[in-house]
Amino acid sequence: MIRILIADDEPMIRAGVRAVLATDPGITVVAEAADGREAVRLVQHHRPDVAVLDIRMPGTDGIAAAAEIRRTVPATGVVMLTTFGEDDYILRALGEGATGFLIKSGDPEELQAGVRAVADGAAYLSPKVAARVVAHLAADGAGARAGRRAAARARVDALTARERDVLGFLGGGLSNGQIARRLHLAEGTVKAHVSSILARLGVDNRAAAAVVAHEAGAVPVPGPPGGRAPYEER
Repeated sequence: MIRILIADDEPMIRAGVRAVLATDPGITVVAEAADGREAVRLVQHHRPDVAVLDIRMPGTDGIAAAAEIRRTVPATGVVMLTTFGEDDYILRALGEGATGFLIKSGDPEELQAGVRAVADGAAYLSPKVAARVVAHLAADGAGARAGRRAAARARVDALTARERDVLGFLGGGLSNGQIARRLHLAEGTVKAHVSSILARLGVDNRAAAAVVAHEAGAVPVPGPPGGRAPYEER
């Protein structure tokens, strides 16, 4: 059973998130909070598997709460709920250890998938969020966009072939176990590859690595399980 905390200052949003998660028999909501400070306190008390946080809340916002949760209860994964127009907040949250990003207006199934992915140790970027982050990073113009893409590809090209395979699936939101099954590897081997990838890319967490993968166009196009999937070009 995946244990969840929900934090949002709007009661209707909390009720909606709870209702969506309640349709999954493998997920249970153990606590709700109306602001970031309360969320941190309840996470420290309940030790949930995942905290689902609104990015913008009065007082202590979701980004500050994510940082404190990462510091005090690192076993709890953090999923951020965002709206369009919050690109700066998303980039800040990446730096504070959030590993899942979902659009509030997204499909209910995506919320469940994101929570399950983060609970399983994966990074989960809603495709819309990933596109917004990459677009925001390239907002300085075509030249800057090309430069950032080239820089991201250079960082990815510096990885070993196997690490590039792992990074691609990581960017697609797969957990270590799922990547292991796709690449016919032991899960411990995938975990070691992920640690090496983070170090060699110079990022702190899987979500930041996933952004690099998306920016470099190194995320596999959906295809049949097994074998090497072709990479999408952007």
